[in-house]
Amino acid sequence: MKPLIWFSELLSQHGIALTDEQHRQFDTYHRLLADWNERMNLTGITEREAVYEKHFYDSVSLSFFVDLKEVERMADIGSGAGFPSIPLKICFPQLEVLIVDSLNKRIQFLTHLASELRLSKVECVHGRAEDIARMAEHRDAYDLVTARAVAKLNVLGEFCLPFVKKGGLFAAMKGSDPQEEIREAAASLRELRGELVQVHAMKLPHEQSDRHIVLVRKTDATPKKYPRKAGLPIKQPLV
Repeated sequence: MKPLIWFSELLSQHGIALTDEQHRQFDTYHRLLADWNERMNLTGITEREAVYEKHFYDSVSLSFFVDLKEVERMADIGSGAGFPSIPLKICFPQLEVLIVDSLNKRIQFLTHLASELRLSKVECVHGRAEDIARMAEHRDAYDLVTARAVAKLNVLGEFCLPFVKKGGLFAAMKGSDPQEEIREAAASLRELRGELVQVHAMKLPHEQSDRHIVLVRKTDATPKKYPRKAGLPIKQPLV
């Protein structure tokens, strides 16, 4: 079965009906990803069906557990080649998306990608999450903040929660069972005004590899001392 067919059918089971234009956007996304990947390291996965399953479907799966129709502003921290934010933006065009990445070459790719896909309301920012989160326009400002396979949860919390507005959600997209990470991060999440809501588990449709989504609710504004200086969250995770 061609990737677009099974992809569309699986998404339709979750109430996502792709238009011809959205099909074209995903197809163009794969083509540009494979092309740019020959010149810079964006992903180790470029084969079409694998990209649709391990990148596109995996990214959109967040919407199976969070109602993206109710989200206005979303931030994607350490987005890499645009996952999960760009596939989600394609499926939910109303989203206003901030993408933060520390490598300028990736930001150049994402800026070009957003232009080629004709995506509006996508801001691609080159910088460290710790620095961007201290800017007034981004601090405590987003309904949903995501990170996919970036770092352990006790580090991710300090990267992501400062972007989340009070009452908003931080969604950490993980592979294997994150229970140990959750235990390690319990104190740091409380310190950053985060409260664990739920952990969702699923499997990719063909490969059947495990995926988990950790949802954390922001209970209050970020304490002024966070995030700490760039580099510190990784070197000295909160405990």
